Amino acid sequence: MSHSLPTRAEVARESTWDLESIFATPESWEAALAAADAAIPSIAAFAGGLSDPETLSDYFAAAEKLQVQVSHIGVYAHLGFATDTSNTDAAARTDRAMGLATRFGAATAFAEPELLALGVETLTPWAQRTEAHPRLAAYAHYFERLSRRAPYIRSGEVEQVLTMAGDAFRSAARVHGILCDADLTFAPAEGGHEIGQSTIGSLLTDADRAVRESAWKGYADAHLAHKNSLAQCLATGVKQNVFTARVRGYESALHASLTPNFIPLSVFDNLIATFQKHLPTWHRYWGLRKRVLGLEKLAPWDIKAPLTQGKTEVPYAQSVQWIAEGMAPLGEEYVAAMVRGATQERWVDWAVNRGKRMGAFSSGTVGTHPYIMMSYNDDVFSLSTLAHELGHSMHSYYSRKSQPTHYAGYGLFVAEVASNFNQALTRAYLLEKFADNKELLIGVIEEAMSNFHRYFLVMPTLARFEREIHERVWNGQALTAKSLTERMAELFAEAFGPDVALEGEDWQRVGSTWMQFSTHLYSNFYVYQYATGISGAHALAERVLREGPPAAEAYLGFLKAGGSLYPLDALKNAGVDLSSPDPVEAAFATMASYVDRLEGLV
Repeated sequence: MSHSLPTRAEVARESTWDLESIFATPESWEAALAAADAAIPSIAAFAGGLSDPETLSDYFAAAEKLQVQVSHIGVYAHLGFATDTSNTDAAARTDRAMGLATRFGAATAFAEPELLALGVETLTPWAQRTEAHPRLAAYAHYFERLSRRAPYIRSGEVEQVLTMAGDAFRSAARVHGILCDADLTFAPAEGGHEIGQSTIGSLLTDADRAVRESAWKGYADAHLAHKNSLAQCLATGVKQNVFTARVRGYESALHASLTPNFIPLSVFDNLIATFQKHLPTWHRYWGLRKRVLGLEKLAPWDIKAPLTQGKTEVPYAQSVQWIAEGMAPLGEEYVAAMVRGATQERWVDWAVNRGKRMGAFSSGTVGTHPYIMMSYNDDVFSLSTLAHELGHSMHSYYSRKSQPTHYAGYGLFVAEVASNFNQALTRAYLLEKFADNKELLIGVIEEAMSNFHRYFLVMPTLARFEREIHERVWNGQALTAKSLTERMAELFAEAFGPDVALEGEDWQRVGSTWMQFSTHLYSNFYVYQYATGISGAHALAERVLREGPPAAEAYLGFLKAGGSLYPLDALKNAGVDLSSPDPVEAAFATMASYVDRLEGLV
């Protein structure tokens, strides 16, 4: 029996997001792009005049207004393409939107070097003299951040060149994404199941081992068939990171990622060290799985095999309800806005269709509601993904609602705390709600371990890999498909331990994991933040459950802060210190408690 994917045109409207709330038609998008493009020279005209505080105020107002317009154009194009990567019109809009963003960035590249030439000793008093310069009062923290970034900001001309190169520098990631999302051909899994980016997750949790094995192998083999092309894409992306780091004067690509976001390098080092220290907890879990499944050794396709006979069906509407009940400690306003977005306002594109890109994400910008892309498969894993992305979206909802445009955004370091917080709070609710339902309880714990597997095993392993390949390029060494795949397999073998078999061709298939991330490994040192995020999230969720409304208010204050505080300061205000390894240690203790509980159930 064939299980083929529907085309984008065949999915139900209610399972798609409402892009018409940004632009009613592609024609209105075209008009907006033309208008924004025509306005760019007016922003560049401010160059040389920022030494006057009133002119600077006018510049900020004009630049931010146009930035919002450019962002609307980009979000609409990106979202339209993400759900159907075979749509050439959508691909063209995405490319044109990126070009517009690059031209806007180049037009504003003069500003920060010009402000730094004035000096923070000039800018700070302007922000403090609220009666004389009221419009600049909101920029005090921005000026402080700018002064800390000063050693790595180049001249106006160099900044403009770097910005203009940005569109071309994204080519490697775009080629990787197009190849994997639109052009890869997957052999059907056992039973005729079509493998796609929107179905691979559900196939790897199928009760039928033959389905899991054929899906896992077919997915990896399709990537391996293009290993040399994908290796060149990744090598190019790494070279671009190294080039930018050197031009700006950073000590390494890792330094270039963490320092502008005000994260000490010790945070990364502490995470990797703590992860390696606690690998025995993972090895204990794999041993438990091996025993329950009755296998001599686990194969990679058994990592998410169901441990019970039945599989609990969780329709989309049921997920929204359970997530809402789980998030109740944050109050009625939070829950009502979240449910309204997930249902009435169509924030979520949860359809499963051919050509949909891999993974899940939350998007949107100032002046739009949040948008979530995922492929919903009627199970507890999809419930968890929805909770995760709703955490991102509610972070954006509160940040954009509470902050001016220049603070409405926030960094990935805090973003991954908000997303994982929703999962942690929802999971705690389900573990209590279904304490007497053994099958569902096991399913929730399996989901928890699957989530920890992605964020507390895969992502730290990728972070170790990412550091090594950047160091190789920094030192003038080459990256090849063979070296990348071999090193990736070695790192996973260490993480999996002795109870997971990586034999024969499966060694190469596990080693292909780096090929399966077309966004994360092209965003300079993105992946480690999943592991710090899940650590901070569990600490804050446990605090809310333990302390109630005061802790909930502190957490909501963190969501509302957006980019108005340094990331570590915003998290400390909410109740967790991620400059210390203690939250990572505590998160491993939480994971170990899930293993303990599972041992008592199976």
